[in-house]
Amino acid sequence: MPTHSIVVAPSILACDFGRLHEEVRRAEAAGADWLHLDIMDGHFVDNISFGPAFVDSVAKVATVPIDVHLMVEHPDHYFPRFVKSAANITVHVEAHHDVRQTLAAIRATGRTCGLSLRPATSFDAVVPYLDQIDVLLVMTVVPGFGGQPFMPEMMAKVQAGREAREARGLQYRIEVDGGINDQTAALSIEQGADTLVAGTSVFGAPDMAEAVRKVRGA
Repeated sequence: MPTHSIVVAPSILACDFGRLHEEVRRAEAAGADWLHLDIMDGHFVDNISFGPAFVDSVAKVATVPIDVHLMVEHPDHYFPRFVKSAANITVHVEAHHDVRQTLAAIRATGRTCGLSLRPATSFDAVVPYLDQIDVLLVMTVVPGFGGQPFMPEMMAKVQAGREAREARGLQYRIEVDGGINDQTAALSIEQGADTLVAGTSVFGAPDMAEAVRKVRGA
């Protein structure tokens, strides 16, 4: 079971961009603890989402922390553009950068930092950096597009993250992203996740507040 309180972070990628500020307010009114923003560059993943100006626009009305996930080839180059609005910035272990140096640079700005790994990447890839992070993000879909089915086999990484955290006496959060709804949230929490990124299942629900409650109460 998680050692932290459960955080639900609706993914802005699933909202109606044409009503952005209204959607941010709707997510917060529904009980969002964080707002999760996926930055895609069309290189690291096969999609393009939005950039710093979009995140800054979200920050104009958001009152909860903004969780920025950089799915980009060169996060060391781009992360400073998100410092203004982000509370946490997560980068990928597979990207082209000095991971240790990038994490330290994010921390030096006063923001928390996270490290993520794709489904095809072994958990061993993040082990050397666990003592440097505030968030471990386990992707439960192949990153790039919303609405994909949850990959239950990724729970082995969540469990490994929990076990490593306990063994080392660390405090990082364990976040899952991809195909999260009340049922997959329950499985994730059982394995040790405490931070749940939910997109389609909450923004597309008839009652967003009820959907958030179900994910949190899983």
